[in-house]
Amino acid sequence: MSSISPLALPFPELPEISGVTLRCVQANYKYAGRADLTYVELDEGTVVAGVFTQNVCSSSEVELGREQIKQGRARALIVNAGNANAFTGYRGQEAVEAIMGRVSEHLDCDASSVFVSSTGVIGEPLPIDKAEAGLQKAFAAEPCSWEDAARAISTTDTFPKGATASAIVDGKTVQISGFIKGSGMIAPDMATMLGYIFTDVAVAPEFLQELLSAFNKDSFSCITIDSDTSTSDTVLAFATGKAGGAPLTSFDDAGADAFAAALNDVCMQLAHLVVRDGEGAQKFIEVQVSGATSDDSARRIGLAIANSPLVKTAIAGEDANWGRVVMAVGKAGEPADRDKLAIRFGSTQVARDGLPVDGYDEAPVAAHLKEKEIRIGVDIGLGKGRATIWTCDLTHGYIDINADYRS
Repeated sequence: MSSISPLALPFPELPEISGVTLRCVQANYKYAGRADLTYVELDEGTVVAGVFTQNVCSSSEVELGREQIKQGRARALIVNAGNANAFTGYRGQEAVEAIMGRVSEHLDCDASSVFVSSTGVIGEPLPIDKAEAGLQKAFAAEPCSWEDAARAISTTDTFPKGATASAIVDGKTVQISGFIKGSGMIAPDMATMLGYIFTDVAVAPEFLQELLSAFNKDSFSCITIDSDTSTSDTVLAFATGKAGGAPLTSFDDAGADAFAAALNDVCMQLAHLVVRDGEGAQKFIEVQVSGATSDDSARRIGLAIANSPLVKTAIAGEDANWGRVVMAVGKAGEPADRDKLAIRFGSTQVARDGLPVDGYDEAPVAAHLKEKEIRIGVDIGLGKGRATIWTCDLTHGYIDINADYRS
């Protein structure tokens, strides 16, 4: 890992999830002296839900995962770091199928219940010999911690990322623990990273999928680092059912609301952690859009602001150039009226009705931009649509990381 992001948060204490065993080993895909293969064994009866990248050049792991998720059952997860195994043709699929076959033999389970993710360099086939040797070590390895598992799946990440929440479901406390990797090639076109969430709640796979898909829309799909959507992005949620009780099937069931709120909380925490580790990031930026003609329109306007290199570099330079926000609103291709637009930086209103506010003083805005967490508010003035997008600034650090990513 490179130097730790100034926006990093400490890895939390995550509770164990009954029915989940984590192991990580060194398969020597790319990184020297660190684990780069994570193997998660899941007890029989575990259900799964997932969301995957919309990048049409997706990896074999994603293509197979989209089909596997329809069955709603899982026995294992394997994550390879350092090699994305994307754009590798039949050789990439052979590698994934070999991994699935090897794990299914070990667990005496159906290969379709074995999920695989890979992250790293695109265009290089995953070496099957290293994968199989790594799996052999993983099968015999001692269980590892949540933090070790989070570190093992990282690429350009500067700190391990984890989140937790709990809920009372039908009188029982259920736990949720999750970890995620992501730092660059992050844009909200589904779930732009590799993220894994585990819970001991009993839940029907269809309801778990309904919840994850809904919460993804306002969390993982509302973050952006650089407007680029990865070929490998995957978020999976696994529920072992070990907490007992009848499976949740809808919001009509006792405790369903509480579990949903906790799951949403974990999704939001993990999404924000990815932004905090944006490549080269020095500022965490929240863009709140209101007054749009619809929520979807507000989201697209927010993304236009958050993805603008001019907006992001102005914030990196702590320059109170709110005219760049006006520009980004205007280029979004969404309904907007210059003379109804209002813009706020932090708690300071800077423009309203197409003009700077009377007596505008740049000093409090400049002071806000020196902080690590920046808030931009935009009121379109046309309707009730609203959305919140999270991003980071654009610095020389981003160029340094990506100019020599393969070296």
